[in-house]
Amino acid sequence: MYILSQILWTPVVGALAILALPAQQIRSIRATAITSSVVVLMLTVWLLFHFDTSSSAIQFPESLPWNAELGSYYALGADGFSLPMVVLSALLCLVAMLASESVNTRVKGYHFWLLALEFGMIGVFLAQDWALFYVFWELTLIPLFFLIDQWGGKRKHTASLNFVLYTMGGSVFMLVSLLMIFTASSEHSTTMESMLATARSLPREQQIWIFLGFLIGFGVKMPVFPIHGWLPLAHVEAPSPVSILLSGALLKMGAYGLLKATGMLPEAASALQSVLAGIALVSIVYGALLAWRQTDLKAMIAYSSISHMGVVLLGIAALNEAGLLGAVLQMTAHGLIAGALFLLIGLLYERTHTREISDYSSLVQVTPRFAFFTTLALLASMGLPGSAGFVAELHAIIGGFQSFGWVMVFASLGVLIGASYAIRTAARLFTGPMRPEMQNVRDLHSHELIAAGTLAVGIMALGLVPGPIVELMNASVNELSMIFSHKNF
Repeated sequence: MYILSQILWTPVVGALAILALPAQQIRSIRATAITSSVVVLMLTVWLLFHFDTSSSAIQFPESLPWNAELGSYYALGADGFSLPMVVLSALLCLVAMLASESVNTRVKGYHFWLLALEFGMIGVFLAQDWALFYVFWELTLIPLFFLIDQWGGKRKHTASLNFVLYTMGGSVFMLVSLLMIFTASSEHSTTMESMLATARSLPREQQIWIFLGFLIGFGVKMPVFPIHGWLPLAHVEAPSPVSILLSGALLKMGAYGLLKATGMLPEAASALQSVLAGIALVSIVYGALLAWRQTDLKAMIAYSSISHMGVVLLGIAALNEAGLLGAVLQMTAHGLIAGALFLLIGLLYERTHTREISDYSSLVQVTPRFAFFTTLALLASMGLPGSAGFVAELHAIIGGFQSFGWVMVFASLGVLIGASYAIRTAARLFTGPMRPEMQNVRDLHSHELIAAGTLAVGIMALGLVPGPIVELMNASVNELSMIFSHKNF
């Protein structure tokens, strides 16, 4: 049936179809792109219903020889870590397509690159061969570079170059780590299964150096302090639909890669546990403080992403069941929440041409639907009980407390700062005297309402009924946590 290949290659088919269309047929181009994303999402939902949640094994496996000399395979598969990320990526790509109505220059190229980006992202999460993983990892750079450089804001060229240089710099460390494992392998194969066995047999000191290479490579993409410099500018300058994907799905590639590295090098992860926790706590507080200081709405959400991805790293650093489950839940929750915030702030910017918080006031009177969804997303970002953010952060902090004790006070400080800027932003946007220039701001249109409503349903469903997604992740989380609880390395 090759269901994973169908999911992976559908965006490519859509992109090629767009290339065949004349540039003047804008409606046909948009319809083709949206149709491709709908098909991908439907296929991923089918996977959800046919996924065996009781098993931690790789499911729906596909494997074909790719490079015999290198021992590489076109190997795809899904587990409890990757499947939620595939579904999240497919959903956010569709939301980004729906939010791209305002793009009216070089529409053909824009939608082509969006579909190419979807192909690369899904490929990263489905790859079961490290060579294939690396190809997809690097492949995402090309569409993102053009999307920011061609359709971004005033400093788009600097932002796109910064992004590429930072990510390529990190990729070098990741590549060196992979080569160190590959050269030590007797099988000389790049499949994840083969390289996992090789990595765990290496001496402890060598494992630590390899893990540090992965930490830099994946940490740049997450991003964590102090290798986050590319993120704020890229977010501020990128078109809003691209910011949805950048924050909602692409940052998760780094966290997903670090989870894979943790399972591959458990002895090194255990040895560096306190280092990971320290970086995580600094990222949580530092990102929250910087977000609190921002007056630009997009910059605020960008810096808050550093804080929220710090929670993911904290969950990974805990190396226990609650922490690891919290990390994967936070990856999903942050994808939905940040995606919703970037969607709504982007739509607001299109109407008002300003992102300064001080320029807004009492929007609830003219845009009640916009006010409802934005307030919901802001409350979810601060971890309001009943939202996805609460369930995820609670698991990560419980896991951290079990491993590190009262040091978790610093994580709580980050949560409190996050609550302060979320409430302040909601108050400034939607309360106070009505400004004359804001009286004619249009509320959400039908297609915008569908996009925002879908993300809002996801945020609330994950918060109120977390059972199904916890069950989806549980087997994979248990398998990884058992390694550390029994010191099986």
